[in-house]
Amino acid sequence: MSGPQAQAAVAEDTPRRRRVTVRGVVQGVGFRPYLYGLATELALAGHVTNTPEGVVVEVEGTASAVARFCDRIAAQAPPLARVESVHHREMPPAGGTAFTILTSRTDGPARTLVSPDSATCADCLAELADPTDRRYRHPFVNCTHCGPRFTIVTGVPYDRANTTMAGFAMCPDCAREYADPADRRFHAQPVACPACGPRLRLVVAQQPGLRSVERADPVTEARTLLMRGSVLAVKGLGGYHLACDATNEEAVALLRLRKARGDKPFAVMARSAADVEHLVRLSAEERSLLEGRARPVVLVRRRPHALGDLRPAEAVAPGSPDLGVMLPYTPLHHLLLGLPGDPDGPRLLVMTSGNVSGEPIVTDDTEALERLGRLADAWLTHDRPIHVPCDDSVVRVCDGEPLVIRRSRGYAPLPVSLPLPVRPALAVGGDLKNTFCLGAGRRAWLSAHIGDMDDVGTQRAFEHAAAQLESITGVRPETLVSDRHPGYRSVRWADRNAAHRPVVRVQHHHAHVAAAMAEHGLDGTRAVIGVAFDGTGHGDDGAVWGGEFLLADYDRFTRFGHLAYVPLPGGDAAVRRPYRMALAHLWAAGIRWSGDLACTAACPPDELRLLERQLERGLNCVPTSSMGRLFDAVSSLAGVCHRAGYEAQAAVELEGAAVHAPAADTTAYAFALHESEEDRGGIVRADPAPVLAAIVGDLRAGIEPALVAARFHRGVTGLVHRICARARERHGLDTVALTGGVFANTLLSSACAAALRADGFTVLRHHLVPPNDGGLALGQLMVAARATTTD
Repeated sequence: MSGPQAQAAVAEDTPRRRRVTVRGVVQGVGFRPYLYGLATELALAGHVTNTPEGVVVEVEGTASAVARFCDRIAAQAPPLARVESVHHREMPPAGGTAFTILTSRTDGPARTLVSPDSATCADCLAELADPTDRRYRHPFVNCTHCGPRFTIVTGVPYDRANTTMAGFAMCPDCAREYADPADRRFHAQPVACPACGPRLRLVVAQQPGLRSVERADPVTEARTLLMRGSVLAVKGLGGYHLACDATNEEAVALLRLRKARGDKPFAVMARSAADVEHLVRLSAEERSLLEGRARPVVLVRRRPHALGDLRPAEAVAPGSPDLGVMLPYTPLHHLLLGLPGDPDGPRLLVMTSGNVSGEPIVTDDTEALERLGRLADAWLTHDRPIHVPCDDSVVRVCDGEPLVIRRSRGYAPLPVSLPLPVRPALAVGGDLKNTFCLGAGRRAWLSAHIGDMDDVGTQRAFEHAAAQLESITGVRPETLVSDRHPGYRSVRWADRNAAHRPVVRVQHHHAHVAAAMAEHGLDGTRAVIGVAFDGTGHGDDGAVWGGEFLLADYDRFTRFGHLAYVPLPGGDAAVRRPYRMALAHLWAAGIRWSGDLACTAACPPDELRLLERQLERGLNCVPTSSMGRLFDAVSSLAGVCHRAGYEAQAAVELEGAAVHAPAADTTAYAFALHESEEDRGGIVRADPAPVLAAIVGDLRAGIEPALVAARFHRGVTGLVHRICARARERHGLDTVALTGGVFANTLLSSACAAALRADGFTVLRHHLVPPNDGGLALGQLMVAARATTTD
């Protein structure tokens, strides 16, 4: 052997030791067992442990084996893992031949990531349905690749002692699996079986009290109750659901009445995608979302005429163009819908949040019996505590890409990567669809969906969730960030809890635009044209903004254009009664309130007279530029929706009408554009008066509401294109961010994006965070980060 070859052989034979720190979602996902198997396969000695900063592993062996080990860490990671970084450090050899899993370390600040809850995997489902398996029909079957994570975590590192499974001592069989490196449940923290795991029980409402039905299989009784039309409270991963047979008209109507749901659509759960294909037009992307690990509610376009016997009741989603569908994501869901060979039972279940509308989801068992006492006929519950409330996520598909409407179970608490580092901060979001955001360095953790902050219980849930997320991320906010609206409860919470820390105020629509920029990785060195359309946002001039064209980066924004102001008569009253908004728009446009218009007919005569005096005198009529309110106005004017039982109902139903318009019609209503250098400093005002006049003319000519709705959507698309083109002409900007709750409308979003891209614009749309106020906190964080670093 020559000299160089001999030296290489000696170098290869010389033991090498390397210490590796792996950060990301690497705890609770089978990462230590995976590294144990990899090290054993490569005949490496050493050890692996969980620490607050991630997984730390030391390996010793030949140089080539150590190198192969390091190369494969991220490339072949377990399915639920998300490796963000792998750092290596050479160590002096220590000898030894064994590789071991050490007890977790608890010293040091938390820097690891907690996995979201994940749908039951195929292997566990096979066990669930196998009569010869000891976990046959076990409602809590799980392994390292599936099951509860975020909702049971009480601290880090992720070990059983830091979960709500701490109170369940493993039986000898489970302990043996847990300790066996070859087993799928090796170091799976929620591992359990019928002998040692959580127990189901069924509590049935009876006058004058409640009784617990002790049966070997409470699911059988629960399925019977569902078949009889009962409403069940079912304890899930992140809270209670209220469930009923979705094909039973009386049961669905009863649930809607008890929950004070108005006309807001319910989501349905089906056993498989095949059970809903006759109801909805299911694309490949939608099927992938339905069947993926996150298992969100997917909003899918309904077929106009569903065939077959398996159809949801009309009361499930009245007036909505979409049906919210999800597939089972826990073993209990699969049992409720029935395993192969089970007696007939409901094949479609309404699954809605366990609460009265406007209140936070119920997670505590005692509270469930109290708060859901007037809503449910029975409670299918269990004794594994829920530590973190986490409602179902809601997603749509727009142009083949996901559009997250509500980011919660299955996604939270995965962080969003930031384009710029930020100092530790807590952004508290808005008051509707609240989520908050913790940020530090290049990571932002968005909370699960909290809800609307007008309920005291929701505010308490906000406080608990903020403390919990701080504890598992290790982020200690140095700054708090809020909206500029003086009346927001989230703003007041930030002020009360500042504790001598600065509170940065961020304008609502600036935050929307910044959120879109951040999720697309823009560093802010070049401004974008932000099109921020929503229902309500506090404007810097005291008006209610919502139809905004901003030239924005993270440091600042300029208002380039907006929808012309109209009065908002009665504030929230106009939101709940879209006919008031229609009449206000007609009044501003100088169009008479004639009795042949649907919005005039919908308004009671006494209210009509009061409204006229209110508008003439400007009483309680804050000016608004809201595009959301214009959608409401057109919906009522066209006779589609006059009263809103839930947020954005009028706009949702207007979109639904437009979907059914004949494709051959290409007419678009046109807005007038005005500028006044003296009064507006060159700001472009989009006047909807010509649009309203054209709509009135079409309606009097007998044009169907569906055509009116489609022409209005095309008119708004044309407006977006025209003003963005004008902004590019004056300022040289060619990137447009479409943001705000109005862009949850996929018909509008798709049309605007197509028109802009055809003219050479780069278009940013939301995929990771919602375009509505559920994504607001991310933008607040980025704007505040720049404010605190540049001051």
